[in-house]
Amino acid sequence: MKYASEAPNERAAELAARSGAPASAPEEQHGTRNRVARSILDHGPSTAAELALRLELTQAAVRRHLDTLVADGVVEPREKRVYGARGRGRPAKVFALTDCGRDAFDQAYDKLAVDALHWIEQSAGGGEAGRAAVAAFARARLAAQADGYRGTVEAAAPGRRTEALADALSADGYAATARSAPVGEQLCQHHCPVAHAAERYPQLCEAETEVFSQLLGTHVQRLATIAHGDGVCTTFIPKTGKVEKTDTSTTKTTTASASTAGRNPE
Repeated sequence: MKYASEAPNERAAELAARSGAPASAPEEQHGTRNRVARSILDHGPSTAAELALRLELTQAAVRRHLDTLVADGVVEPREKRVYGARGRGRPAKVFALTDCGRDAFDQAYDKLAVDALHWIEQSAGGGEAGRAAVAAFARARLAAQADGYRGTVEAAAPGRRTEALADALSADGYAATARSAPVGEQLCQHHCPVAHAAERYPQLCEAETEVFSQLLGTHVQRLATIAHGDGVCTTFIPKTGKVEKTDTSTTKTTTASASTAGRNPE
């Protein structure tokens, strides 16, 4: 079942609308369900009320589509994570994409990526040497990716650099957002094109965390990752933090920033 953007039925509905012909009810429903799934991908786990507001639908309509998406295994209900003191009453229910749901969005090359990383690992002899080879590849790949982000981030005002990085990541398909958090900011990636590869090879998450630290000029901490089963990849950026420049012009953070990459904090 395909819920990726521009599904065939949704295209048919759009063409029918442009030609003045009425789209059939099933086509309209499929197109709306696709919009619901895409909104969750772009914004992360969401309540029915949040989806209704973003999509300009009634909550009753959204809930009907969510019921279908849950039945199809595309989304799953979860208890909303609360930061700080929890108020009275039951926490709001949010809906997050399942692995099946994410598979519909641009993850067709996951097996190829995993096979390539496995080849690198085995070619280096496996074991510790193999893991080091994969880590070296991950760092090289992320360094090249970061080169495309550096100009955008450095051109932004100091207080807007996390937002600038989020915009750059979104352009590469990570559906990233930046938001304020106590004593800092959070960079949230609602989609990860290499999530399944990163599940097996956490070196990808660790290298990405290191690159974020270098681009933002401060230590950062990975709080959650999609590869570990979380709904969103979340990186914490403190308001204050210093980096030290080594003689070789590499950036070293004063706090180990990648220690929780790919894992939930205990």
